[in-house]
Amino acid sequence: MEIDALKEKAKQVRRDIVQMVYDAKCGHPGGSLSAVELLCSLYYNAAKVNPTNPKDESRDRIIYSKGHACPVLYAILGDLGFFPKSEFKNFRKLGGLLQGHSDITVPGVEMSAGSLGMGLSFAHGMALARDLNKKNHYVYAFLGDGECQEGQVWEAAMTAGHMKTQNLIAIIDRNQIQNDDFVKKTKSLCSFTEKWKSFNWHTIKVEDGHDFEEILSALEEAKKLDGPVAIIANTKKGYGVSFMELNPKFHGMAPSDEEFKTAMEELK
Repeated sequence: MEIDALKEKAKQVRRDIVQMVYDAKCGHPGGSLSAVELLCSLYYNAAKVNPTNPKDESRDRIIYSKGHACPVLYAILGDLGFFPKSEFKNFRKLGGLLQGHSDITVPGVEMSAGSLGMGLSFAHGMALARDLNKKNHYVYAFLGDGECQEGQVWEAAMTAGHMKTQNLIAIIDRNQIQNDDFVKKTKSLCSFTEKWKSFNWHTIKVEDGHDFEEILSALEEAKKLDGPVAIIANTKKGYGVSFMELNPKFHGMAPSDEEFKTAMEELK
């Protein structure tokens, strides 16, 4: 998909995110909005997925670890045709397909996400299984920066770095906010890039995680490197909606009626 088409797709995905959360009157808009360009780059360009056969053995595996921010994932999977977009109306509703945390009952979702920090371990296990089965697909792990305070993330990073696991790419949505405050105030990640390097990971820094050209270049570079790769992308939580941007309030809050109107006007 060309850059201009990706930009239009990103607007559509943002509208779907805001609509889903507004209709449900709950959900996590901030961390969904920050991940739009990263996930659009992955699903529409860089990764191999198959909506008509979600369990295609040759597919790339995308492990979405920050599963509370699932509206962005659902918006993209629905747009690709993994399930009907009419399901968006049932987000977080009893009997609906789309739960409040991403779940493997949803076609295209590779891991049920609950507690944060599990995705990298899961992704590394899938990469090891792939190698045992002599396959060659990529495994991507999509993490938030707040969840990188979890010890399990670093256990997985240490193991993958030690084993020099191939075709394993972690993408970190460095959106600066976790739950109800800024990451640096809650528990600073300090020299974040250097941490990944010290665990024997190649690191690629994306200065603007909302710039498609920079993201796509990073994904292309990551595929050329030996061993595990961490793409660290600077983003803004709530990006694309002025009053949500870098506002901890919208980590897990739906917009009011007036806020909804404003957001949808901005996303035209």
